[in-house]
This record gives sequence, C-alpha cells and structure tokens, in this order.
Amino acid sequence: MAKLSKNKKLALEKLEKGKQYSLKEAADLVKEITFSKFDASVDIDVRLGVDPRKANQMVRGVVSLPHGTGKDKKVLVLCTPDKEDEAKAAGADYVGLDDFIAKIKGGWTDIDVVITMPSVMAKVGQLGRILGPRGLMPNPKSGTVTMDIGNAVKEVKQGKIDFKVDKYGIVHTSIGKVSFSADKIFENAREFLSTINKLKPTAAKGTYMKSVYLSSTMSPGIQVDVKSIDD
Repeated sequence: MAKLSKNKKLALEKLEKGKQYSLKEAADLVKEITFSKFDASVDIDVRLGVDPRKANQMVRGVVSLPHGTGKDKKVLVLCTPDKEDEAKAAGADYVGLDDFIAKIKGGWTDIDVVITMPSVMAKVGQLGRILGPRGLMPNPKSGTVTMDIGNAVKEVKQGKIDFKVDKYGIVHTSIGKVSFSADKIFENAREFLSTINKLKPTAAKGTYMKSVYLSSTMSPGIQVDVKSIDD
C-alpha cells in the first residue's frame, strides 16, 4: 500500500468521511486541502444519469465562467486574409490558414482552442483525425465555427469553455485556480452546474445529476451535495 505523504494526510484529516458538502463549503475546503507549490487548477466532475451512446442523451455545451479559468488559452484562428486583422485585434495567438494547416498535419498541436469560419471548414475538415481526439476540432455548437471571429476569440480569452459528457457519463472540466477566492470558485462552479442542468436531455430518465466532486490538481475529491447547488 502506498505511503501517504504528510500533506495528503493533512488534507484527508480535513475531510469527513462519507460527508457531502454544500457547494460553498466545498469551494472553501478545496483551498484548505491543496498544498501544491504551484497554482493548481480547480476541477469539477459531474456524473450524469445519461447514456452518451444515444444521440438524444448527449450532453454538450458552452459556458462563460464569471471569473474566467485563470488560464491564458492559446487560440489559433484559421481564416481568410480579410479576417486576420479582426482575429489579431481580439487577441488570437496564431492567425493564418494554409501554413497552420500544414503545421498541424506535421504534428503541431500546441494550442488550446481552434476557431474558424464556415467558408474554410472544407480545408479544416482535413485535420479531423488530428484535432478530433484532442478535443480541438472547431464546431458550430461550441461557437468555434463562426463569421464573428473577433467576438469568438474574446469570449474564449475571457473564460468561455466548452464541455462534453464522456462515454462513462461524466463531464470533467477546470473551473478556476486555487489562487481564486472561495467566492470566485463557488460562482464559477455554480454557473457551470446551472448550465449542465439546463441541458438535461428530455430522453434522460431518473436522477440526472448523480454526483458532483470538486478537487484541485493534487487534492482528494470533495463530494458536493447536489441539493446545495441552487443555494
């Protein structure tokens, strides 16, 4: 059995076994039980009562976190020359088309989000096998295939994230940093959970939100009382 580190032991001592905490308590606690020397991400895991294999039970969406993610996302915009200035002015890190398509085909994927426009999707579609598995493929549903390039870039830079339920029925994402105040962590988590609630498929039966856990990169998971989410 692996030996517990001193910090892990301290973290576990602060958690009451089997207890479900309110979302506000969990936001406070995640800061208390994180002892990493770097600014760890705050993650949220939501287990849903859906069958993702069925198209009518897929849960996918976007949310703009009130306080951002705390991470500066690298944005690549694949667009025609007439849209390049708009993309750069909005804060895109990389802007172009054919050169970047060739670069990605060569294995480059050092980016967090790819934004493009409908008229070049035929070219971008060639990158599906590379971008798809990494969750980078632009999609109209997530607002990353649009003519409003400038606004799309700004939203991503300000904290807009897209999420999708995995094959196990779990939605996992980062909603901030441990350096955030507990109030900011709480408000970001509440906004994210509220968005998931609104996306409940009509075909989903029984309990929709089965469990919610809040954690940091290096901390144990804190189980959140689902009933506390609207508090």
